[in-house]
Amino acid sequence: MAAQARLAVALMSGGMDSAVAAALVRQAGYELAGLHISYGHRTAARERRAFEALCDAWGIVRRLVVSLEHLRLIGGSALTDPAIPVPEGELSRQGIPPTYVPFRNANLLAIAVSWAEVLGASAVVIG
Repeated sequence: MAAQARLAVALMSGGMDSAVAAALVRQAGYELAGLHISYGHRTAARERRAFEALCDAWGIVRRLVVSLEHLRLIGGSALTDPAIPVPEGELSRQGIPPTYVPFRNANLLAIAVSWAEVLGASAVVIG
């Protein structure tokens, strides 16, 4: 597909990092297509509501919500495995944190790039 020079797929969790990244690209003049991916994490419902609110506020019409259950099934993270407690108020800089989801961003980016190709978007935003 021919690239639309000012269209960007914004991978938006509903959190602060992805909201700021999307806002900066939007401010630079790009039209956004909002992509939200639920991967079976504990905060999925709250993040989905935030994603929808951001899309509504910014007038984002093109939206795609994808469910990736394989990351929950694989486990290994306090975000996806109820048997692993979520640490509260601990900011340890040693080792891999228990909230790390193995190879999550690569999975999310693969979907974002796939949709960007279909839409003809010239950019993908992740934050």
